[in-house]
Amino acid sequence: MNLLTRFSLAASASVLLLAATVAEARMYRYTDENGQIVISNTIPQEASRRGYDILNNKGRVIESIEPAPTEEEIAAREAEEQRQQALKRQQEEDRKLLKRYSHPDQAVRAMHRKIRELEGLNQLKRGNISVIVSQLNSEESRAADMERAGREVPESTLEKIRRLESQIQEIEREIASQSAEIQTLREGYEADIRRLEEITGESRTVPLDPPRRSD
Repeated sequence: MNLLTRFSLAASASVLLLAATVAEARMYRYTDENGQIVISNTIPQEASRRGYDILNNKGRVIESIEPAPTEEEIAAREAEEQRQQALKRQQEEDRKLLKRYSHPDQAVRAMHRKIRELEGLNQLKRGNISVIVSQLNSEESRAADMERAGREVPESTLEKIRRLESQIQEIEREIASQSAEIQTLREGYEADIRRLEEITGESRTVPLDPPRRSD
Protein backbone atom coordinates (compact mmCIF):
# COMPACT_ATOMS: atom_id res chain seq x y z
CA MET A 1 0.00 0.00 0.00
CA ASN A 2 1.55 3.29 -1.06
CA LEU A 3 1.65 6.48 0.93
CA LEU A 4 -1.18 8.17 -1.03
CA THR A 5 -3.53 5.26 -0.43
CA ARG A 6 -2.77 5.20 3.32
CA PHE A 7 -3.37 8.96 3.46
CA SER A 8 -6.76 8.64 1.67
CA LEU A 9 -7.87 5.89 4.01
CA ALA A 10 -6.83 7.88 7.01
CA ALA A 11 -8.63 10.98 5.74
CA SER A 12 -11.81 8.99 5.08
CA ALA A 13 -11.69 7.49 8.54
CA SER A 14 -11.23 10.94 10.05
CA VAL A 15 -14.26 12.28 8.17
CA LEU A 16 -16.42 9.39 9.31
CA LEU A 17 -15.21 9.78 12.88
CA LEU A 18 -15.90 13.51 12.77
CA ALA A 19 -19.38 12.97 11.35
CA ALA A 20 -20.12 10.42 14.06
CA THR A 21 -18.80 12.77 16.73
CA VAL A 22 -20.92 15.64 15.45
CA ALA A 23 -23.98 13.38 15.30
CA GLU A 24 -23.37 12.18 18.84
CA ALA A 25 -22.74 15.73 20.01
CA ARG A 26 -26.05 17.05 18.60
CA MET A 27 -28.23 18.45 21.35
CA TYR A 28 -31.76 19.81 21.56
CA ARG A 29 -32.96 22.91 23.37
CA TYR A 30 -36.64 23.09 24.14
CA THR A 31 -39.16 24.38 26.66
CA ASP A 32 -40.76 21.82 28.96
CA GLU A 33 -44.34 21.80 30.22
CA ASN A 34 -43.33 24.08 33.10
CA GLY A 35 -41.88 26.70 30.81
CA GLN A 36 -38.26 25.82 31.70
CA ILE A 37 -35.51 25.74 29.08
CA VAL A 38 -34.05 22.24 28.74
CA ILE A 39 -30.96 21.13 26.83
CA SER A 40 -30.75 17.41 26.17
CA ASN A 41 -29.58 14.85 23.63
CA THR A 42 -33.20 13.67 23.34
CA ILE A 43 -36.49 15.53 23.07
CA PRO A 44 -39.93 14.36 24.22
CA GLN A 45 -42.63 14.22 21.55
CA GLU A 46 -44.83 16.75 23.37
CA ALA A 47 -41.94 19.17 23.62
CA SER A 48 -41.14 18.79 19.91
CA ARG A 49 -44.61 20.05 19.06
CA ARG A 50 -43.82 23.29 20.87
CA GLY A 51 -40.77 23.86 18.69
CA TYR A 52 -37.10 23.45 19.51
CA ASP A 53 -33.51 24.30 18.53
CA ILE A 54 -30.83 21.89 17.35
CA LEU A 55 -27.40 22.71 18.79
CA ASN A 56 -23.93 21.67 17.70
CA ASN A 57 -21.23 20.45 20.04
CA LYS A 58 -20.35 24.05 20.86
CA GLY A 59 -23.89 24.90 21.90
CA ARG A 60 -24.64 26.99 18.84
CA VAL A 61 -28.00 26.79 17.09
CA ILE A 62 -27.69 25.08 13.73
CA GLU A 63 -31.40 24.73 13.04
CA SER A 64 -34.65 25.95 14.59
CA ILE A 65 -37.83 23.90 14.28
CA GLU A 66 -41.03 25.92 14.39
CA PRO A 67 -43.86 24.85 16.73
CA ALA A 68 -46.59 22.68 15.21
CA PRO A 69 -49.56 24.88 14.20
CA THR A 70 -52.59 24.88 16.47
CA GLU A 71 -56.07 23.99 15.22
CA GLU A 72 -56.92 27.69 15.23
CA GLU A 73 -53.83 28.49 13.15
CA ILE A 74 -54.61 25.71 10.71
CA ALA A 75 -58.19 26.96 10.37
CA ALA A 76 -56.96 30.53 9.87
CA ARG A 77 -54.46 29.36 7.26
CA GLU A 78 -57.13 27.43 5.37
CA ALA A 79 -59.49 30.41 5.56
CA GLU A 80 -56.79 32.66 4.13
CA GLU A 81 -56.10 30.20 1.32
CA GLN A 82 -59.81 30.12 0.48
CA ARG A 83 -59.93 33.91 0.58
CA GLN A 84 -57.00 34.13 -1.82
CA GLN A 85 -58.61 31.60 -4.16
CA ALA A 86 -61.88 33.53 -4.09
CA LEU A 87 -59.97 36.74 -4.79
CA LYS A 88 -58.28 35.16 -7.81
CA ARG A 89 -61.64 33.92 -9.11
CA GLN A 90 -63.14 37.38 -8.66
CA GLN A 91 -60.23 38.99 -10.49
CA GLU A 92 -60.66 36.57 -13.38
CA GLU A 93 -64.41 37.23 -13.50
CA ASP A 94 -63.75 40.98 -13.43
CA ARG A 95 -61.29 40.62 -16.31
CA LYS A 96 -63.88 38.77 -18.40
CA LEU A 97 -66.59 41.29 -17.45
CA LEU A 98 -64.45 44.25 -18.50
CA LYS A 99 -63.70 42.47 -21.75
CA ARG A 100 -67.46 42.49 -22.51
CA TYR A 101 -68.34 45.93 -21.18
CA SER A 102 -66.20 48.99 -20.52
CA HIS A 103 -69.05 50.94 -18.87
CA PRO A 104 -72.13 49.94 -16.83
CA ASP A 105 -74.43 51.52 -19.44
CA GLN A 106 -73.24 48.99 -22.04
CA ALA A 107 -74.38 46.14 -19.78
CA VAL A 108 -77.73 47.87 -19.16
CA ARG A 109 -78.38 48.20 -22.88
CA ALA A 110 -77.37 44.57 -23.46
CA MET A 111 -79.85 43.53 -20.76
CA HIS A 112 -82.59 45.57 -22.41
CA ARG A 113 -81.95 43.90 -25.79
CA LYS A 114 -82.06 40.40 -24.32
CA ILE A 115 -85.19 41.07 -22.28
CA ARG A 116 -86.98 42.54 -25.29
CA GLU A 117 -86.01 39.50 -27.33
CA LEU A 118 -87.40 37.04 -24.77
CA GLU A 119 -90.50 39.13 -24.10
CA GLY A 120 -91.09 39.26 -27.86
CA LEU A 121 -91.05 35.46 -27.98
CA ASN A 122 -93.52 35.33 -25.12
CA GLN A 123 -95.75 37.79 -26.93
CA LEU A 124 -95.78 35.54 -30.01
CA LYS A 125 -96.72 32.60 -27.81
CA ARG A 126 -99.56 34.57 -26.27
CA GLY A 127 -100.75 35.30 -29.81
CA ASN A 128 -100.68 31.57 -30.52
CA ILE A 129 -102.76 30.97 -27.42
CA SER A 130 -105.33 33.50 -28.66
CA VAL A 131 -105.64 31.64 -31.96
CA ILE A 132 -106.00 28.27 -30.21
CA VAL A 133 -108.51 29.67 -27.72
CA SER A 134 -110.60 30.91 -30.65
CA GLN A 135 -110.52 27.42 -32.18
CA LEU A 136 -111.36 25.87 -28.83
CA ASN A 137 -114.33 28.20 -28.32
CA SER A 138 -115.60 27.28 -31.76
CA GLU A 139 -115.37 23.53 -31.09
CA GLU A 140 -116.95 23.86 -27.64
CA SER A 141 -119.80 25.95 -29.10
CA ARG A 142 -120.40 23.32 -31.78
CA ALA A 143 -120.40 20.56 -29.17
CA ALA A 144 -122.85 22.54 -27.00
CA ASP A 145 -125.18 23.00 -29.97
CA MET A 146 -125.16 19.24 -30.56
CA GLU A 147 -125.98 18.51 -26.93
CA ARG A 148 -128.85 21.02 -26.93
CA ALA A 149 -130.21 19.37 -30.06
CA GLY A 150 -130.07 16.02 -28.32
CA ARG A 151 -127.31 14.71 -30.51
CA GLU A 152 -124.26 12.86 -29.29
CA VAL A 153 -120.99 14.77 -29.62
CA PRO A 154 -118.59 12.81 -31.86
CA GLU A 155 -115.45 11.45 -30.23
CA SER A 156 -113.38 13.25 -32.87
CA THR A 157 -114.79 16.59 -31.67
CA LEU A 158 -114.10 15.74 -28.03
CA GLU A 159 -110.55 14.65 -28.92
CA LYS A 160 -109.95 17.92 -30.77
CA ILE A 161 -111.17 19.89 -27.74
CA ARG A 162 -108.80 17.95 -25.47
CA ARG A 163 -105.91 18.48 -27.91
CA LEU A 164 -106.53 22.23 -28.09
CA GLU A 165 -106.71 22.48 -24.28
CA SER A 166 -103.44 20.55 -24.03
CA GLN A 167 -101.76 22.88 -26.51
CA ILE A 168 -102.85 25.93 -24.51
CA GLN A 169 -101.50 24.43 -21.29
CA GLU A 170 -98.16 23.55 -22.91
CA ILE A 171 -97.69 27.07 -24.30
CA GLU A 172 -98.64 28.58 -20.93
CA ARG A 173 -95.93 26.43 -19.30
CA GLU A 174 -93.42 27.65 -21.90
CA ILE A 175 -94.38 31.27 -21.17
CA ALA A 176 -94.02 30.72 -17.42
CA SER A 177 -90.62 29.07 -17.90
CA GLN A 178 -89.40 31.87 -20.14
CA SER A 179 -90.69 34.50 -17.72
CA ALA A 180 -88.62 32.85 -14.98
CA GLU A 181 -85.65 32.86 -17.37
CA ILE A 182 -86.13 36.59 -17.95
CA GLN A 183 -86.12 37.22 -14.20
CA THR A 184 -82.96 35.13 -13.70
CA LEU A 185 -81.29 36.87 -16.64
CA ARG A 186 -82.21 40.28 -15.23
CA GLU A 187 -80.78 39.42 -11.82
CA GLY A 188 -77.52 38.27 -13.42
CA TYR A 189 -77.21 41.43 -15.50
CA GLU A 190 -77.98 43.66 -12.53
CA ALA A 191 -75.23 41.94 -10.51
CA ASP A 192 -72.80 42.54 -13.39
CA ILE A 193 -73.89 46.17 -13.61
CA ARG A 194 -73.29 46.73 -9.89
CA ARG A 195 -69.87 45.09 -10.18
CA LEU A 196 -68.98 47.23 -13.18
CA GLU A 197 -69.86 50.34 -11.19
CA GLU A 198 -67.48 49.17 -8.45
CA ILE A 199 -64.49 48.26 -10.59
CA THR A 200 -64.80 51.14 -13.10
CA GLY A 201 -65.85 53.81 -10.63
CA GLU A 202 -68.54 54.83 -13.13
CA SER A 203 -72.28 54.97 -12.40
CA ARG A 204 -74.90 53.88 -14.91
CA THR A 205 -76.94 56.62 -16.52
CA VAL A 206 -79.45 54.36 -18.29
CA PRO A 207 -82.50 53.15 -16.28
CA LEU A 208 -82.58 49.45 -15.45
CA ASP A 209 -86.16 49.03 -16.67
CA PRO A 210 -86.27 48.78 -20.46
CA PRO A 211 -88.39 51.41 -22.20
CA ARG A 212 -91.88 50.21 -23.12
CA ARG A 213 -92.74 50.13 -26.77
CA SER A 214 -95.87 51.98 -27.80
CA ASP A 215 -98.19 49.76 -29.86
